[in-house]
Amino acid sequence: MSGGRPTLRRAWQWLWATESKRTRNHAYLRDRLLALPLLTALTFAPFAWAHATLRDDAEYLRTQAAPALVDLADARVSLQIADREAGDSLRAGRAVELSGLSERYRTRTTRATQRLNQVARSGALSAPERQDLDVVAGLLADYGTWTAWAQANAADRALREAALAYARSILCSAREPASANRPDGHLACRPATGSTATAVVDRVTALERALQERLSDRAEPGAGVLVAFGVSGVAFLLLVRGLWRTQLFLHHRFRLYVSLPLLAAALPLLALPLLAVDAVLVQSAQRDAESTARALSGETSPGIESAAEADPFGTPDRYVIAALEDSVDGELAEGRLAFLDGAAAWVVPAGLLSAALTGATLHSYRREYVRLTRPGAAP
Repeated sequence: MSGGRPTLRRAWQWLWATESKRTRNHAYLRDRLLALPLLTALTFAPFAWAHATLRDDAEYLRTQAAPALVDLADARVSLQIADREAGDSLRAGRAVELSGLSERYRTRTTRATQRLNQVARSGALSAPERQDLDVVAGLLADYGTWTAWAQANAADRALREAALAYARSILCSAREPASANRPDGHLACRPATGSTATAVVDRVTALERALQERLSDRAEPGAGVLVAFGVSGVAFLLLVRGLWRTQLFLHHRFRLYVSLPLLAAALPLLALPLLAVDAVLVQSAQRDAESTARALSGETSPGIESAAEADPFGTPDRYVIAALEDSVDGELAEGRLAFLDGAAAWVVPAGLLSAALTGATLHSYRREYVRLTRPGAAP
């Protein structure tokens, strides 16, 4: 135990050295030669990793996860709107054989297909999720086939209803019962879970949930990032104090007004508070985007989208998909200091340069101190 105390005392002197009249020049400079470059490395390296991690997460959310969630929500809602349009068109009976299904049906099914293709190209899905999306594409093709067959047999009510019912079972496996206010049960399509969740809406909703969980995980800083920022913050304070005390030591003992090389070595430290502000903004934007993304998965509905289409000049609902898309894009795009894009790549090189300059400067002072003959220099 007694042997450990001198070691701890020496380590504390390196990190928190104080000048006294009995302090010898070579001993103080030797301690500073070890401590300051070490503190510089502990300041810049963890900070660079943590800041780059936050920026990478924000970029993933902005370019992959959030757009994929928007596409999935739009595809899910578009398919339910198209299903309603198919039912409404087929009620016309024989007339639909000539006129075809409504333009809105064709527009919404095409839109859903395009959105799902964008999800496939986004890179946000894992390999199993990508395979599940391929299954969804196949089921959509089957849905279109059975809906077309219902149109071709529109004059025969039994065949038409059977084909439409089978098409709807491909699209949605769970429905709320019909009511007086909502006689068409297909309008109340609900995602199912478990072994029965095999329909298109079920699978799309499952992909939304998985992507939402991944987005939430990436939106949180994580223990490693917090520890890295903590270590960097403590080292930063110790380093600033160490550089200041070293400048005072050189001023008192070596009669230097200021050490310009040490001052130059300290300049990169000025960028860290600015980068820290950027990290706080990025983290805040990620939390806001996470909340908006949850609304995309849980609050959007065919009713809201239909109302927005029916009254395009009215006050839109806050949960319109286009509005949520603009919101999450704005949150992630503006929640950072844009002029610092790419700055994280220079943090470690700047830290290494600062540590090297500090070490070289103190080594030079230590080697040459015996040649100093000014009054007041320590023997």
